[in-house]
Amino acid sequence: MKLKKIALITMLAQAVLYPGAQAAALSEAATATARYAVETYPQQMTAALAAMVSYNTVADPAYTADKNPQHIAFKQMLKEEAARLGLDYKDHGYVVVIGLGESADRVGIITHGDVQPVNPAKWAKSPFELDSTSEPGRLIARGSEDDKGPIATAMYAMKAIQDQKVALKKRLELYVYMAEESDWAPLEAFLKDHTPPQMNITLDAEYPVVTAEKGWGAVKVTMPAQPAPAAADSKGPLLSEFAGGFFGSQIPEDASAVIANATPALEKRIRARAAAQKGMRYQYAWQGRALKITALGLSAHSSKPEDGVNAISMLADALKVQPWKATAAAGMVTMLNDLVGTGIHGERFGKVAYRDDFMGPMTVAPTVLKQKDGGIELNINIRRPKGKPGPQLQAEFQQAFDQWKRTHAPQAAIAMQIGEPWVQADAPQLPVLLDVFSHYTGIQNAKPISIGGGTNSRLFPKAVAFGPAMPGTAYTGHSEHEFITTKQLLLNLQMYTAVLVELAR
Repeated sequence: MKLKKIALITMLAQAVLYPGAQAAALSEAATATARYAVETYPQQMTAALAAMVSYNTVADPAYTADKNPQHIAFKQMLKEEAARLGLDYKDHGYVVVIGLGESADRVGIITHGDVQPVNPAKWAKSPFELDSTSEPGRLIARGSEDDKGPIATAMYAMKAIQDQKVALKKRLELYVYMAEESDWAPLEAFLKDHTPPQMNITLDAEYPVVTAEKGWGAVKVTMPAQPAPAAADSKGPLLSEFAGGFFGSQIPEDASAVIANATPALEKRIRARAAAQKGMRYQYAWQGRALKITALGLSAHSSKPEDGVNAISMLADALKVQPWKATAAAGMVTMLNDLVGTGIHGERFGKVAYRDDFMGPMTVAPTVLKQKDGGIELNINIRRPKGKPGPQLQAEFQQAFDQWKRTHAPQAAIAMQIGEPWVQADAPQLPVLLDVFSHYTGIQNAKPISIGGGTNSRLFPKAVAFGPAMPGTAYTGHSEHEFITTKQLLLNLQMYTAVLVELAR
């Protein structure tokens, strides 16, 4: 990265970031401190982010998060950075708390230091190296947006407040949880004995302010191993393999299928159907009489399936050129086409589809498809709004699946976890957050929003989420192309600094 260019951007500050911005009623202390932060600390903040993303803090099944060597090293880096910035630090194992000020009345800033799994082959450079050159203006790395960028930004917002000697009536506490992406139980246990701040903001979602989150859910469909096909069936094309996806909270961009006893005519029909799809690329490879089809879509956060192109759903659709018989893969393709399709709202799955006026529609997205015990297992991620009781939704999934399997795959099975939506009805900080957002973006009359993702907001008192992603932009945090723009990082520094001043002074 050319640091002189960053410095030029920061000197111009708000006018460069959002030329049309109109001031909301913020205090001079807030605007002056935010201006100081963005003029003084872009280079150091970016260097801190580079250090943070260098630690591979993906959950490792060999260790709990508090014993994971990469997590321990990451926390040591945070400790050293906090000391250098003059902030206090306490390590609670799964949770780190970095603070500024002395007061029983506190404002919490909630983040997480763990990151989602990653496929290094899909990155121009290492996903654990901050890449500022491959795509100028973007800082590319796993964790740059979700959630190490916000950690670095919050720490330098606190540093700017300290430098400017802003008189704080409330203590600021930055919480960094180390297992948000994999296991919330240790945080829930921690909060039983630890008294959290009275008011909190979570830096793990979108602007302007998130006051509602859909409930997370999982539907698991299993197609058991099938007996060997009859002699007559074994001579024609057989779908012998079908797989795809990487992890459960990512819209899959990869899928593949193998067809035994394939023919060139069959390939031609599949190619023709696949060619009508938008956003998909396919490769076809022959090995003897077996045809392997490899599908490439676009990964995204599973809470926003509209931002991705689901390779599993699309490949199933491409294979919808003839009936498939006698294999687990065939049963799964048929089930996907009959009950899921290429839509994202569960419209084909019986009566499950519904929406809420504020929270929007439920989303239904296949995410991981894998071989298991000779059969095939499919994980479907759902994000559901309020408006329908969980037991009713579960019954509707079960009814639709049971009706389908009676005539297609009697041995198939379904299992479900149905989580609850969350709505924050008590957020006294809401006017301040909206004022700051409008002041620095020029987006007037901003309103609270709902998201499909689930954050730790629901575990902390009076918590709402505030950034780091702008409305109307694709959230890259769970994709294989995660980044935050330099422009957005600096804008976040301004807004976080101003918000913390307004909430704590």
